[in-house]
Amino acid sequence: MALISKIWGSKLHVITLSSQLVNGNNVCSGRVEVLHNSTWGSVCGDHWGTEEANVVCRLLNCGEATSATGNATFGQGTGPVWLSDVRCDGTETSIDQCSTKAYWVHSCHHGQDAGVTCSGPVPVRLVNGNNMCSGRVEVLHNSTWGSVCGDHWGTEEANVICRLLNCGEATSATGNAAFGQGTGPVWLSDVRCNGTEAALDQSQWLEHSSERTWVRCPVPVRLVNGYNMCSGRVEVLHKSTWGSVCGERWGTEEASVVCRVLKCGTVLSTTTEERSGLIWLSDVSCEGTEAALDHCCSSLYGESNCSHSQVAVITYLVEQSELLWAGEFA
Repeated sequence: MALISKIWGSKLHVITLSSQLVNGNNVCSGRVEVLHNSTWGSVCGDHWGTEEANVVCRLLNCGEATSATGNATFGQGTGPVWLSDVRCDGTETSIDQCSTKAYWVHSCHHGQDAGVTCSGPVPVRLVNGNNMCSGRVEVLHNSTWGSVCGDHWGTEEANVICRLLNCGEATSATGNAAFGQGTGPVWLSDVRCNGTEAALDQSQWLEHSSERTWVRCPVPVRLVNGYNMCSGRVEVLHKSTWGSVCGERWGTEEASVVCRVLKCGTVLSTTTEERSGLIWLSDVSCEGTEAALDHCCSSLYGESNCSHSQVAVITYLVEQSELLWAGEFA
């Protein structure tokens, strides 16, 4: 709840002023509203710009402002207009730290309601890796991709990245530019996570030269068209599309890796059969001890010479305890 503590001249001093965005496409866009006396009201768009919008985006954990409008772009509010003539330098952590007129000192109307569109949580990508789930960590700031310094970088921090990219859990993380050095700025340094965070943008932004961070997440894998979650055709996810794995050279070692990734125990049997469709991986060769399928040797994604007439593509894996259970009641 917003508490108006004191009015000094025409300046408003606020304690814990709550903010929200309404009528937008998502929680990170919309008409700016603040809470006062248990009532939500608009903010006048006079003098409203990027600096002011950035404060709101930051407060809502929505990244940076991509647009700031003062002409009721997101519709006119129906309640009071609480604030006007808001002036920020963009570094404030809350809108109540900006200079503004008292909530009753203005001639603003709802046709001037302030609006904001934020970038959302800081965009993250992995580059120079073997697939979309491995590579050098980069984040987008000021419309420029930059690296993350590897000081204090570990599994907890890498897990946040993997979760953001829907890539499972991190299997390795280091800060020695294993996927090459970036050429842009280093945007983040001294990143410290507990591994449960939804985004990285609670860390401090810094620019300096240092070692770049990298992370490898296990390539998503699944078994389909089997009799349970631990049997079926092997598919891997690449470029947001599921595709099969060529059965040439596929054996127990390769199947063991998939079973381990899926927490399905040991392999009972593996085979192949013909199938048409997209094939992402071929020439897969594992030792059987790898933590993920993309740690094995294979051809590049999509560069497969697998022939459907050679009965590749389908692999059935069966977890031993499941098959024994089924056999007892056969």
